[in-house]
Amino acid sequence: MKVGIIGLPNAGKSTLFNALTKSNAPAENFPFCTIEPNQGVVKVPDERVDVLSQMYQPKKTTYTTVNFVDIAGLVKNASKGEGLGNMFLSHIRQMNACAHVIRCYEDENIAHVLDKIDPIEDIEIIHYELILADIDVLERRIIKTQKAVKSGDKAQSDILSVMEKIKDCLLNGNMANKCALTEEETKIAETLDLLTLKPFMYIANVAEDEAHIDSELFVKLRDYLKEYDPQAPIIKISAKIEQELSAFDEDEKAIYLKELGFDSPGLDKIISAGYKLLDLVTFFTVGQDEVKAWTITKGTKAPKAAGKIHSDIERGFIRAEVTDIDKLLEAGGEAKAREMGYTRIEGKEYVVDDGDVVYFRFNV
Repeated sequence: MKVGIIGLPNAGKSTLFNALTKSNAPAENFPFCTIEPNQGVVKVPDERVDVLSQMYQPKKTTYTTVNFVDIAGLVKNASKGEGLGNMFLSHIRQMNACAHVIRCYEDENIAHVLDKIDPIEDIEIIHYELILADIDVLERRIIKTQKAVKSGDKAQSDILSVMEKIKDCLLNGNMANKCALTEEETKIAETLDLLTLKPFMYIANVAEDEAHIDSELFVKLRDYLKEYDPQAPIIKISAKIEQELSAFDEDEKAIYLKELGFDSPGLDKIISAGYKLLDLVTFFTVGQDEVKAWTITKGTKAPKAAGKIHSDIERGFIRAEVTDIDKLLEAGGEAKAREMGYTRIEGKEYVVDDGDVVYFRFNV
């Protein structure tokens, strides 16, 4: 699963990416220092994995991960090719979700493409360019689909109806993810590969000395987003602080966090938010060889979840032996959990839940 880090140039995207992934992507004080997208795999922090690892003392412990991609800054008229915008928009199209970084600090030493700091205008520019790009895609597809409908392809009628509905929404200045669609219409919309249909989180990049306070710029952004997109996560961080933290080992990091007055790095919130934004859940497999967290989409049934481990397990699925992690920890082990009746036998229709510890029985 890929989360694209987007925003205007010099918003702090590459600094944030470097902190998230412990990379060394260029992060300079000029627009478009990033051209090709930088990619990094990030471990999803999960205390449950740590606890299971302490219980089983396995040879190997594996966390679930999220891919973050640093995408070059968009500018006004990007949808028309300004600032190599068409290429950058195509990079965003490949993402599952977007993390929109917005600059919320004043610093005369760091240039802003608009020569002023206004987080709301920054957001609106990005949204406007994504909307225009989607309108362009839809207009071309609508013409093609209208021809198919006229030639007697009735299967295309529903697709045409959804495209026209979304286009009207976009023309009114709304992102496609704000368009009221039925469940069936949503399934069709998801095949259209629209930029504005992707889930968004918003990251307010604040100054180091404003990480503990709600600055005027941050409050302005927060109040706007509460009205515009109340379901979207809003995360306040200082990318500079996070990059400093990323250079420390765990003990040093804990000391520095305490000095700063933080419970945990802001990056943990971003990683977890990205995981939730994609509607993912985690199940676990345990043993002396490995404790491992597995990522699946919410609503996945047991055989398909088994297929994440190996296709043979999905193909020869017999049953799943499932224990809720809290019950397993309460029992202190698998044998005791079975004895106490905490372990359930589930079949092919069982939907794997977040926190399930699962042993799959199969035969091929």
